[in-house]
Amino acid sequence: MLMLVLRDRPFSRNSVRSLVSRAVFVAAIAVSSTWPCARAQSALPPESPPSQSIPTWQTAAGGRMSFEVASIRLGDPGKFIPPTIDLSIEDTPITPGGAFIADFSLPIYIQFAYKILLTREQQQKMVAHLPKWIVGQPFVIQAKAPMADVTKDQMRLMMQSLLADRFKLAVHSETQDQPALALALTKPGTPGPRLRPHSQGLACDAKWTAPPDRTSPSVPPGEFVTSCGVFLAVNGADDTILFGARDVTLESIAANLATLPPVAQFGRPVVNQTGLAGTYDFSLTWLPDRSGSASGAGEPPDAQGPSFLEALEEQAGLKLKPTRAAVRTLVIDHVEEPSPN
Repeated sequence: MLMLVLRDRPFSRNSVRSLVSRAVFVAAIAVSSTWPCARAQSALPPESPPSQSIPTWQTAAGGRMSFEVASIRLGDPGKFIPPTIDLSIEDTPITPGGAFIADFSLPIYIQFAYKILLTREQQQKMVAHLPKWIVGQPFVIQAKAPMADVTKDQMRLMMQSLLADRFKLAVHSETQDQPALALALTKPGTPGPRLRPHSQGLACDAKWTAPPDRTSPSVPPGEFVTSCGVFLAVNGADDTILFGARDVTLESIAANLATLPPVAQFGRPVVNQTGLAGTYDFSLTWLPDRSGSASGAGEPPDAQGPSFLEALEEQAGLKLKPTRAAVRTLVIDHVEEPSPN
């Protein structure tokens, strides 16, 4: 069994808990999954050099923008309203028309607006000095962009303006050298069989047909997922977990791996050191330790399958190794409860 030890803690098979919450819709809208991956990032987008105060994606999207109209009301914790767009860090296209509706707590909106994905520890650190309503109170935001043909990055800029105007949100970024996990190829320049360039798979605008058994190994990498840019985890065969995505960068794969229970336990961001450019389709299948113990004593007697690290190496040709990295993070300087409509 592969094992990675950090601070004397063994990294092997780990339990995958059922996290039924509003965050499931960040990972995959209206798709049944064993547990959701929160779709939002650990550090500011990597394409922005430390010397730049404005990330390049914001400049490319057109700079400061605002919604034409917007309303905010308290959400009902017992009644969730699915969002009209995927609030992930991916650059997936959105339905024309400019409509935006979502029902989340403030940290989710902040991550969407600034194109970041936080690990559990990073989110806790970000909100530790803030009032409890920041995390506990959902808000329904309904807004409309001033143009019908709008990109997701332009929606992010409009959300930044809305948060600053209605929540009086003020933030800044900091670069900190901190422990991290490096995502690297086990063999330089050679991805594994379940990690392939997106150009070799199903095009994003092609019709997706549900396979008879989407968890079958015969399904090409990532093609159990209906849409491009969406990371999805589902129940696989023999008590395994199937996780994957289509048309995503290695930076996004690294950021999303950091949110998975087998990796999130270490509280470290994952940085891409594969050297692979472009976008990829991938699938990973592994057997979690549902007992939560390192011994795996709680697994069914006949359970068979690789551990997470074994799957990462054998199927994707990737490995995780301890490192230190300069990570740009977001700091909240000020926030208030939203002003009336």
